[in-house]
Amino acid sequence: MDPLSEVLRAVRLTGAYFYLVEASAPWSVSAVRATELAPRVLPDAEHLIPYHILTQGECWAGIEGDTPMRLRTGDVIVFPQGDPHVLASETGHLPHSIPRGVAPHRFPTTLRLGAGDTSATLVCGFLGCDARPFNPLLAALPRVLHLPRVDDSWLAAFPEHALRESRTGRAGGDTMLTRMAELMFIEVLRRHLEEHHGARHGWLAGLRDPVVGVALARMHERPAHPWNLTMLAREVAASRSVLAERFTQLVGVPVMQYLAQWRLQLAAGLLLRGDASVANVGRQVGYASEAAFSRAFKRALHASPAQWRRQRALVPPTP
Repeated sequence: MDPLSEVLRAVRLTGAYFYLVEASAPWSVSAVRATELAPRVLPDAEHLIPYHILTQGECWAGIEGDTPMRLRTGDVIVFPQGDPHVLASETGHLPHSIPRGVAPHRFPTTLRLGAGDTSATLVCGFLGCDARPFNPLLAALPRVLHLPRVDDSWLAAFPEHALRESRTGRAGGDTMLTRMAELMFIEVLRRHLEEHHGARHGWLAGLRDPVVGVALARMHERPAHPWNLTMLAREVAASRSVLAERFTQLVGVPVMQYLAQWRLQLAAGLLLRGDASVANVGRQVGYASEAAFSRAFKRALHASPAQWRRQRALVPPTP
């Protein structure tokens, strides 16, 4: 079992929102926190992850207030936490080329910055995902993911294919775009894992640990199983104290708390995707009684499972 794949499935990635930027120096764009744009971009997403792929030219990009990094043709930059960030043709203070907080229109509309010859072209977009009840991946990711020159993999062809799919308007286009954005993000995550394999803390580091990684795999394989610390320690061939200490140190929460949070994330998905009763959903994720499941769910999300399902059903679909 691959816990990363399971988490990506459970947090419901969506990302059929792209736009093209053609910029003429000097230019500067200041992006507000992604949550401010969510109602206009992907209103049914709890969390937005903005990203930019530089397809031509050079520019600077970074979190607002931090030292920017230089982007060259083929570079990808992702802001997993949705932080306010800046993209510009040069460092230093430049007047904003568009009003701050403007949500760009979806492709095929092109956002043109400046009036001269184009010096930089970017394909930009947003990836939406669930943040509650529990998304261990988000907390484990840095504020910025930068992949220099991705021209040695299929990722290099992603901008062209995404824009072509947006332009043609073929049947199933939004689904195709969503899948392409998901694949792009997964490839970025895989590159990040490969390049930071020595990380010593966080959920991603836990996946690579010979003790914690096995425990995570077992819980994701059989989340409804009545696990306890003794059983998991036996599975990973370690003592209870070693498992408990290493898990908390790497993942940031105790083993059984992680399992409880993960069960609620799975339950949230089951509540949204089908019409199973609350009691049935609770049983599917390991709760012996509807009352126990409802108490745990309400404690985490401040609404009963039935209330939460009704509230989410009222969220308007993405335009």
